[in-house]
Amino acid sequence: MISTSMKKSRRPLLLCSVALALLASAAAPLRAQLVRQDTSPRPQSAEARKQPPTGKRRISQEVQITGDQSWSDTGIDVQPGEHIVVTATGELHYADAKEDNGPDGITRGFKDLLRILPFNGAGRGALIGRVGDAEIAQPFLLGANRDVIAPVAGRLAIGINQADDDTGEGTFTVHIDIHAPDPGAAYHPARQVKTISGVGASVFTNLPRRIADKDGNPGDMVNFLILGSEGAIQRVFTAAGWVKVDADVRGTVLRGILESISKESYLTMPMSPLYLFGRPQDYGWAHAEPIKVVASRNHLRIWKAPFQVDAQTLWVGAATHDIGFERDERNNGVTHKIDPDIDLERDYVEKTLTSTGLVAEVTYVLPADALKEARTATGGSFHSDGRVLILKLNESAAHVSAKSSSPR
Repeated sequence: MISTSMKKSRRPLLLCSVALALLASAAAPLRAQLVRQDTSPRPQSAEARKQPPTGKRRISQEVQITGDQSWSDTGIDVQPGEHIVVTATGELHYADAKEDNGPDGITRGFKDLLRILPFNGAGRGALIGRVGDAEIAQPFLLGANRDVIAPVAGRLAIGINQADDDTGEGTFTVHIDIHAPDPGAAYHPARQVKTISGVGASVFTNLPRRIADKDGNPGDMVNFLILGSEGAIQRVFTAAGWVKVDADVRGTVLRGILESISKESYLTMPMSPLYLFGRPQDYGWAHAEPIKVVASRNHLRIWKAPFQVDAQTLWVGAATHDIGFERDERNNGVTHKIDPDIDLERDYVEKTLTSTGLVAEVTYVLPADALKEARTATGGSFHSDGRVLILKLNESAAHVSAKSSSPR
């Protein structure tokens, strides 16, 4: 949580307000790490035909989407690692555009700086897609011809890259083929298990139940543990759409200005250090819509435990959901207010990470000293059923060939 005196808090709050204004007037490309797309200006179709997916095709379907539709459910459920191969034709017309556009969209121009599109890495009117729950799914470019590796499990939806109040006229005809993952792909459904080897009562006797601020005041609850290497940790959070967060406000703002304001850079504003095992978090991750991020943000902190479990690295985490601002009872300053039902955020972490296909096992443990109700260091209250989420990562996820996530 962010906590300062009212006087000292004016600068970071002002910076957040400035960042919001910049976001409304600037759009920058987002990194689409799991999308196979051509890096040249021309469509990918010729290259895609030269290198078809090696996995067996299991679905072939044709759908249409009109310019007045933001998103359309294809009725296709995909699994992580499967190839979504799309070929699209047709045209859309926007009243202020000089000419009609195809599925690759309109080349971005100055006016696009005033638009916030579902996927800012593509032009207005482009064909885009997403997989999974609309509230957490990360849009990606489909265009006229793309081979996209499904980043998570879920329902495939296609859409037009446009604002709700700025729709085009026309229709795209979209042919969709779903192919099995490449041989050796590291994507597998998570197994729900009763116990995970090594994570027993002895582990919880060595774990603090809560994190603390720099003065030692107890704060958020430790509500999830992850077994996995550092590489696997980074890959699963990135695949699930979480963005790494800096604790240094000034460094974050400077980098945001230098890189231009994007959803990813904006989400990093800011996450203050909290403490476990006598040190600040090793990583902070956030997940939110950019317009709402100042007041509302899913976020978590994780620490590498000073001991291993079954010769594996143990990561200890605390996840909360910011839902607004409230008074900091320590110093009468301003701090983020968390949703008091913190189990919702714990379950959100499970949902986003397990959908990637990079989690091997999932379980919940109710410790003997289960924490069910408390107040944070800033005075806010929270409640829980006391259970701790345990995830064991698929270690092969840390060694997936770069070929599976690089442009063709």
